[in-house]
Amino acid sequence: MKLQTNIPLSKESYNPIDYDAKLLLLGSCFSENVGQKLNYFKFQSAQNPFGILFHPKAIETLITNTINSKEYADEDVFFLNERWHCFDAHSQLSSPSKEDLLDNLNGAILQTKQQLNESTHIIITLGTSWVYRFIESDLLVANCHKVPQKKFLKEILTIDQISESLESIIALIRDINPNVNFIFTVSPVRHLKDGFVENQQSKAHLISAIHQIADSRKKIHYFPSYEIMMDELRDYRFYAEDMIHPNQTAINYIWEKFSAHWLTENTQTIVEEVDRIQRGLNHRPFNANSEEHQKFKHTIQQKITTLKELHPHITF
Repeated sequence: MKLQTNIPLSKESYNPIDYDAKLLLLGSCFSENVGQKLNYFKFQSAQNPFGILFHPKAIETLITNTINSKEYADEDVFFLNERWHCFDAHSQLSSPSKEDLLDNLNGAILQTKQQLNESTHIIITLGTSWVYRFIESDLLVANCHKVPQKKFLKEILTIDQISESLESIIALIRDINPNVNFIFTVSPVRHLKDGFVENQQSKAHLISAIHQIADSRKKIHYFPSYEIMMDELRDYRFYAEDMIHPNQTAINYIWEKFSAHWLTENTQTIVEEVDRIQRGLNHRPFNANSEEHQKFKHTIQQKITTLKELHPHITF
């Protein structure tokens, strides 16, 4: 008896990910979940230099400013609730010091530019089509930073606006890195503060827009994170206690799907070895001075040495 529907993920003619790949992840908080997996398994990856960016226009702003080597100055930041903020970045970059915030922003711009130049794969996770326009400047913001809601207009991006934004992102990056692979996905995190119906409308706009520009022949791919959550994991036991975010079981499941689809077979073998080493390093012995534990530590160190000979960038 079959009790689950499975989304088929056929192998396409694309450039898969191995340990020589350099990955940049941008977008919604689900990109942080995937980024943590890539970090754990010791891939060459970086994620969200400007913090979590929920909508495509925020990502487009980051890419535009990076390509143009924007230097953030006093007029780009503001003080609220005892911290300095920037509407282009997530609050995790905010700081009690204006100078520290500006240093963080300008450092992130330099970091992003280097990553855009070097990346073999850029994974972009879109979270929502809903955006907030700051009335004073008439600009869309990446984060409201708890500024009173009356200072914003709430809008939903149309499918065409989203696809145009994604095309702009691709064109800007391809101008400095012509051969990069793009992997787009839609976050399975439910933005229920917008409303149940509004959340579905938002996700539908994102999915439709991505499919307007996705073309594996042009190295522009779609990975169905949202669909896996909605169709394969159709149960609240796969959500965290807030009933909004996927729990660790769901994240692990989607990661396994992503791995099977995007990682080479040899890379998956290395992933398993890295996992064994990580679990070994995290092991807490009853007797740290015992002969048995010393042998165990020596075995782990031998595995690390062998792995580093093949992939010198891997460090534990």
